[in-house]
Amino acid sequence: MIITRRTFTLALSMTGLAALAGFSPLHLISSAMAQSAADVAKPVSLPDMALGPEKAPVTITEFASMTCPHCAAFNAEVFPKLKAEYIDTGKVRYIFREFPLDVKAAAGSMLARCIAKGDANKYFAVTDLLFRSQSDWVMKNTTETLTRIGKQAGLSAQEVESCLKDQSLLDKIAADQKYASDVLKVDSTPTFFINGEKVKGETSLEEFEKKINPLLKGS
Repeated sequence: MIITRRTFTLALSMTGLAALAGFSPLHLISSAMAQSAADVAKPVSLPDMALGPEKAPVTITEFASMTCPHCAAFNAEVFPKLKAEYIDTGKVRYIFREFPLDVKAAAGSMLARCIAKGDANKYFAVTDLLFRSQSDWVMKNTTETLTRIGKQAGLSAQEVESCLKDQSLLDKIAADQKYASDVLKVDSTPTFFINGEKVKGETSLEEFEKKINPLLKGS
């Protein structure tokens, strides 16, 4: 996927997200190679947002874009069941990592980070809200809608504006995305790693169970 500077600038002007002019989606290279669990677990620029115990026998890492409809469908239909059955019972640690495929997704990820301030439960609540209201803030005036969401979460309009202009935060998201692309060979969303094994695309609970249950037996 290559977005030229001209089309990117046009998108910015249409959405009002001129603050994100430094963000450029990566040219992604596909690969079917599985990565080691150590590569996936390696600390990156931003602290991981995770649910479940650190010492859980299974770790699932999801790479998602906030504007990805398949990610939103997974969040609504599969993740609640996965959370109830495996995460809340201490069997799985679930890590969510941003992989924005466009400027709007980057803005959504930045807002979630600013609202959460390092609180994983709050972060997952915000990403859930963004996924569930995806059609509103992606298809309509993005800045206005994200500002409203930020206000609902306790931020002022000025704080939302400052968040979306935070170049340091944007650079960290871009750096983490580059690591996922270059090292983990992530080239689409959602992409999952289950104890290092890559699973691409929207995945059913049954498919997760086939991967998770054998790992639990061996723990």
